[in-house]
Amino acid sequence: MSIRRLLLSAVMLCLSAPLWAASNRVDLDYRVRFIPDSDQAEVSLTLEKGERVISLDFDLGDEGAYSDFSADGQWSEDTPGRGVWQPAKGKASLRYRVRVSHPRGDSRFDARMTPDWALLRGDDLVPSARLRQQDKTELVSRLQFELPKGWRGVETGWPRIGKHKFRIDNPQRKFDRPTGWIVAGKLGTRRAQLGQTDVTVAAPIGEGMRRMDILTLLTFVWPQLQEVFPRDPAKLLIVGAGDPMWRGGLSATNSYYMHSARPLVSENGTSSLVHELVHVFSRIQSRERSDWITEGLAEYYAIELMRRAGGISEGRYQKVREQLIKWSKPVKSLRGSRVQGPVTARAVLLLQELDREIRQKTKDSQPRSLDDVTRGLMRMDKVSTEDFVQLTENVMGTSSKVLDSRLLR
Repeated sequence: MSIRRLLLSAVMLCLSAPLWAASNRVDLDYRVRFIPDSDQAEVSLTLEKGERVISLDFDLGDEGAYSDFSADGQWSEDTPGRGVWQPAKGKASLRYRVRVSHPRGDSRFDARMTPDWALLRGDDLVPSARLRQQDKTELVSRLQFELPKGWRGVETGWPRIGKHKFRIDNPQRKFDRPTGWIVAGKLGTRRAQLGQTDVTVAAPIGEGMRRMDILTLLTFVWPQLQEVFPRDPAKLLIVGAGDPMWRGGLSATNSYYMHSARPLVSENGTSSLVHELVHVFSRIQSRERSDWITEGLAEYYAIELMRRAGGISEGRYQKVREQLIKWSKPVKSLRGSRVQGPVTARAVLLLQELDREIRQKTKDSQPRSLDDVTRGLMRMDKVSTEDFVQLTENVMGTSSKVLDSRLLR
């Protein structure tokens, strides 16, 4: 073969690689249409090349929220609580309806739709699924909304790529779905650029959400937050509404919800707003009855970040500690799968003591603090109490008297 032909073959090989790779990229388009009259949303998933996906096995739960399935290809619900879609070749769609409003006891809701707005999690619009696909297939996912007449806007925690349209891209998942909080309807919205993050605070008009107050507090603590949690999400969405929505806070990976009546800083000196922000940034998850780590750290930093930013004086900080001591006095153990109130307060006190111990024992070598432990936890998948103790003692270079406690047994 001549040199000319060899060169030509090499050029053609180089050109063919990107084309071959591009052929394995498959568009996955989600379309959502809200139907307030029936408290439902119509959802469709459309694959550009159905033959590249072998099956999607959905977790439909046991509450009957999903209905009216139709599909190009095969759809089966042979196993209770699960549905399997085997797409047809070529352009293939799966269509269904999902109930939006979701009660959370005591006449409260953690998802709700009214004639004027909807507030919910995308996790419920598109349930989690086990994906089987052809080798080297890459799904490119987008989310498009069709809004009822009179509804003016929609916000998600994902980057906007058009009117009511968003790009869904989670490198940690093969099946990109629109997780996180979504609010749509007649909205009031405020935006700010904090660090490298586009922050949006959005809520239905008339629901009492203090959007500018929230942005002001976030601006105040943001530098302190980034020192502890070296993470720069591209976008952060904060949503909220008033009664009968649930009176608390709920976080997701790129967004979180706060009831509009919750104070930004409570009388006891803590901040639910910052507490949920820590959950979003840290993404620390627990295992083996160790929820005290997740909730304790979020509440610890809800106080500590305000203190470091100058929002809590030393005198006020000591009063906060006195209240935590009084509230947590009956607590005998921190262990549990879901901890609340007094247990979280006792966990904060333990973490404050631990921070002082770490600083004291490392002051003559390489100064460390609980921040170093927290950054180590962020690199782990899920954390147990044993993991926490081992990581802390690695940071300190010695054993911990604070963690040698009956509270952790």
